Amino acid sequence: MQDYANRSANLGANLAANLSVLVVDPNPGMRTSLQNMLNQAGIGKVEYAVNAGTAIKQLGKRAYDVILCEYDLGGPAGDGQDGQQLLEDLRHHRLITASTIFIMLTSEGVYDKVVSAAELTPTDYVLKPFTTEMLGGRIKRALERRTALLPVWQLAAQGKQFDAIRACTTAAIASPRYALDFLRLKAELHVSVGEHGDAAAIYRKVLAERPLGWAGLGLARTMLAQGQVEEARATLEQLVQANPRLMAAYDLLARCHEQLGATADAQKVLEEAVSISPHMVRRLRKLGEVALENGDAEAAEKSFRQVVTKARYSEFRNPEDHVNLVRALVTRGDVAQASGVIRDLERSLRGSANADACKAYSSALLHDRMGNTSAAIAELANAAGAARAGSGLSSNLRIGLAQACLAHRMDEQASNVMLSVAHDVASPVTVDQAMNVFVRAGRPDLADGMGQQLRAQAQILLGVADEKRNMGDVRGAVQTLLEALHIAPGNLQVIVAVAGGILRQVHELGWDHALGEVASEQIERLRAMDPGHPRLTALIAELQQAKRKYGISG
Repeated sequence: MQDYANRSANLGANLAANLSVLVVDPNPGMRTSLQNMLNQAGIGKVEYAVNAGTAIKQLGKRAYDVILCEYDLGGPAGDGQDGQQLLEDLRHHRLITASTIFIMLTSEGVYDKVVSAAELTPTDYVLKPFTTEMLGGRIKRALERRTALLPVWQLAAQGKQFDAIRACTTAAIASPRYALDFLRLKAELHVSVGEHGDAAAIYRKVLAERPLGWAGLGLARTMLAQGQVEEARATLEQLVQANPRLMAAYDLLARCHEQLGATADAQKVLEEAVSISPHMVRRLRKLGEVALENGDAEAAEKSFRQVVTKARYSEFRNPEDHVNLVRALVTRGDVAQASGVIRDLERSLRGSANADACKAYSSALLHDRMGNTSAAIAELANAAGAARAGSGLSSNLRIGLAQACLAHRMDEQASNVMLSVAHDVASPVTVDQAMNVFVRAGRPDLADGMGQQLRAQAQILLGVADEKRNMGDVRGAVQTLLEALHIAPGNLQVIVAVAGGILRQVHELGWDHALGEVASEQIERLRAMDPGHPRLTALIAELQQAKRKYGISG
């Protein structure tokens, strides 16, 4: 415990002496004022960004200890992202870490903006005008908390989650002022390694003492992760009633409704959340998607129009937002506005394969609505070709594109698009779900053909993995095996190879929780599919030996 306290104190002293600050503010007078305040507080390493785009470029090159960000970044003309939208991008794209101190500065007292910024958990939210002492005090308190938590964050960043969990217990004793922070962090670490029951026990312990919103939300997340969807829904409904501004609870509640098949209820929950906090782009996008699924084209159009408008100045604009807006407009029969959206997409996002695919797909939707079948077929061919060349397109868009191709008997293009979905390891769509797209379209022959191709490709990947392993590239071999597993999840040969390859890597390079979970799952799958398999007993023994070696419970 004393070692931890000493280490934290040393870290705090070193960081205070070398604190780096990024000021994000379009106003030169305010930048100068903040520079003077920071200098008076003993902070000399100050850099500037005049807007969100500049800030993202700078954060892509280096990290800062503190970010002081003006909320109203767009200035009087409103021609740019605001601070809330910037923070949303930084969190989502992981350009800042848990240890980054982010302080929002604003004179805006508008309720919905304050809620929208606060739900993204900036470290602090400071209303203008403020004094040097006030700003310095806020930074000092944030730095003290960061110093206490930093050793645990560093262990987690190094992939040492179990060490980080143990460190939380020690650190809470050394720094009782932050005991709740360490409990919360410990629960999140348990979740990160799949120990949802341990996390739930912590959340329940906290809730037994104090009805804290984050603990209720965390408990609901563990329930959902364990398949207890009804229990999670009930917990979240009570949580929202007691904490109507806990915005993440609405998002999770909507997901519960979706999993229970109640998409109308999901839409209602998201609409309520948007009415409270109307500036979160990703929630607006989700509301649009659910509304489209429910056939509510009017609500979908309203949401996607806001998404396109709010994301206009983001460095991470997504051309799929334009596609979804076109879908809503075409469904409503508004071809004139749909044409305008397509022109905007072409003008503002040209130059990437993804944008080309989205533009061609949107044009095909419009031509279909107008009865121009030959033009629609030509644009679908363009979209399918661009989708194969691009990367990062969502599975939902590619599935929609494949379905449109199937509707026009464009079998080859549909198969190629769905193969790209099947090969995407990051996709939430399984191979069975991908092939079911063909089955639902009345084309089981295409599903069979796709299955044959994937099985043949999996065999090739097994050979590539063998070559990598023979060359000493154990990690590379495992990654290739995981690709084979993704495209052929029910193949016994692949299952055995994946489990064995992971255990070999663990033996040579150390325990990796995520891979260990995959190995356990594949061994259990092998047991279910072929309990007499000659490799099963040996694989079970290897896994148990690895867990004992690295002190892994279970």
